[in-house]
Amino acid sequence: MFDIKIRAKIKCFLSLVFFGYFCFVNNIGFGAGLSIEGTYQGKNLYIQNPVSDDGFGYCATKVMVNGDILPGAIGTSAFEINFALFNLTIGEPLFIVIEHNDGCVPTILNPEVLLPKSTFEIESININSSGNLTWKTTNEDGKLAFFIEQFRWNKWVTVGEVQGKGTSGVNTYNFNVSPHFGLNTVRVYQSDHSGTKRTSGEVTFNSALSQVTKSPTKVKDYIYFFSEGKACETRFEIFDAYGNVVKKGVGSKVDCTDLVSGAYYINFDNVNEKFIKN
Repeated sequence: MFDIKIRAKIKCFLSLVFFGYFCFVNNIGFGAGLSIEGTYQGKNLYIQNPVSDDGFGYCATKVMVNGDILPGAIGTSAFEINFALFNLTIGEPLFIVIEHNDGCVPTILNPEVLLPKSTFEIESININSSGNLTWKTTNEDGKLAFFIEQFRWNKWVTVGEVQGKGTSGVNTYNFNVSPHFGLNTVRVYQSDHSGTKRTSGEVTFNSALSQVTKSPTKVKDYIYFFSEGKACETRFEIFDAYGNVVKKGVGSKVDCTDLVSGAYYINFDNVNEKFIKN
């Protein structure tokens, strides 16, 4: 029995890793409980229900949805949790507990249906010359983060994150983007459990900032960033000769004392340059 409970806990842990939902096994009376939580997305859960360890009847003994008992028989080799019986609305939180006998564990066949999907539609998106980005959405079905991307160094770079509200009405968001010299291009995106990346349209603005430069070309300890002769902060990335990122961040200088001697590439402001570490 001990080995069976350990296997059940491992199965739940793997579900947490791959599907991002919460699952546990604990003692309930003389049996155990399997639990899962998420949000209602309009689809039902399907449960594989093995025969009890003693050979009499099936494993699951009771199912509760947000504290209410699931009506109907569950004494079969497979059954469905029909959420329509609970008058739920799309996006409503769910907490399901499946009580079961010791020596066996039911299997949730489609846990991904409780994970939120990216369904947002952009009503408007704007950015001003200071980098203040605002956007409005509708048709959000679940709480998913919006990620803000800025196009620099010939690629899209994620520069921030704002938690989505997940409601179907009009939702308003804002984020302050750190501008770089010249033309700035920005967009937002979401990605759900399917791995699909859904992006907004792009917005642009011209920054009034001066070009950022760095010093020295041959680096012994630090790289310094300047604009109009004064120290300034900028976003940066440093790559080694094999293309591996060795440092990244935002600052007015970069500590390079721990870099081995050799050639490196640095992205900063909207510039890409090569430098030598002595």
